[in-house]
Amino acid sequence: MLDATAVADLANRVDGAQSNGHTIAKLTDDYPAMTVDDGYAVQDECLRRWQARGRTLIGYKAGLTSRAKMVQMGVTEPSFGLLMRDTCDMEGGVIPTAGLIHPRVEAEIAYVIGADLAGPDVTIEQVHEATDFIQPAIEILDSRFEKFRFDLPSVVADNGSSARFVLGGRMRRPRDVDPATIGIVLEINGEQVALACSGAVLGHPARAIQMLVGWLHGRGQILPAGSIVLTGAATEAVPIKPGDSICARYQDMGSITMRVG
Repeated sequence: MLDATAVADLANRVDGAQSNGHTIAKLTDDYPAMTVDDGYAVQDECLRRWQARGRTLIGYKAGLTSRAKMVQMGVTEPSFGLLMRDTCDMEGGVIPTAGLIHPRVEAEIAYVIGADLAGPDVTIEQVHEATDFIQPAIEILDSRFEKFRFDLPSVVADNGSSARFVLGGRMRRPRDVDPATIGIVLEINGEQVALACSGAVLGHPARAIQMLVGWLHGRGQILPAGSIVLTGAATEAVPIKPGDSICARYQDMGSITMRVG
């Protein structure tokens, strides 16, 4: 594990890059022994600083939720990041991308949690019992690393490339729709750029919640009621630019539209 001085140095780099919209070299260039746990230590330090500035944690995001991505990165569970209230934008509006470096969008399923979830082995049934509703979501990603080059410890430290997100469409109870079989179409400027099924996320998006709750349990934490969880990309991440119009259509769950500012 990196010592506190190294973690603070890396948090300075990540926080500065995110706040000021500039690129940095991947963190393992200067800290080759850095581990994924070190990446989470940097993420924790960034959260401490954000909360000291008055920002509010409202949930979590999962990444690396496809089996292919896990194999590619040599991991057996998703990576996790933080959702801050000031990065949530309104459906149908203009999404600010000034200061973003490599903005991309991906479509996914969000869970809004109505009751605390805790423990090492929650079931999908327990996840759904604790869920108020599921909802379509679009996440805007932005890696802060030069030439879009990074590794797993670096991207975890960079909060999973999180930038902004939008919730929209129709809210549905998990018992009223099969969260694993929702068809999703992502369009940019009226052109279809990605087609997916929600089951592309670990076979069932609720599995991302299961793994998140288990990960939090290992850290002595719970997933509290009121949390928003982005369960991970069902579609590929597609580059966007100012002026683009984006629409994600979800089977039986409506659509999300927005414009890139």
